[in-house]
Amino acid sequence: LVSSTGLVIAIALIAASCALFYAHNFIHNQVRSQLAAEKITFPAAGSKSLTSLPAADRSQVGQYAGQQLLTGSQAKVFADNYIAAHLKRTGGGKTYSELSTASLANPSDAKLAGQVQTVFRGETLRGLLLNAYAFDTVGMVAYYAGIGALVTAALLVVLSMLGFSHASRAKSRRR
Repeated sequence: LVSSTGLVIAIALIAASCALFYAHNFIHNQVRSQLAAEKITFPAAGSKSLTSLPAADRSQVGQYAGQQLLTGSQAKVFADNYIAAHLKRTGGGKTYSELSTASLANPSDAKLAGQVQTVFRGETLRGLLLNAYAFDTVGMVAYYAGIGALVTAALLVVLSMLGFSHASRAKSRRR
């Protein structure tokens, strides 16, 4: 009974593993194709937009210099270390909400209105890229869970076979 139950659980884990691998592939391919369609490229090595970044951001962005943005981890770096750094400079360290509030209080300030629009667009793109990163991370979790389910299923199959073998030998000894 225990060995049979082990085999049934192993079959369920194999099915779960297949579903998890499918989820990983689906998510990964969706993230990659959607990011590829945006045609975002990291700044080239030595370019002003890269060298003007703070040192910590420059080292993060620099690892992908000149590459097209195609993965969730690249999306995170672009959002947090490239866009966010430029937005801090553009908005003078203020958030969209702070700039918008100031702009509403002073509607005749065209420069401030321009900052509001630039920061809004940047924050929107940043949020979209961070969503791509989050989904790609979910895909990676599904991949590792699929591996875990597959390894556990293999272990259960081996243990079930050993259980059947033991039960067979124990039965033949009783005769």
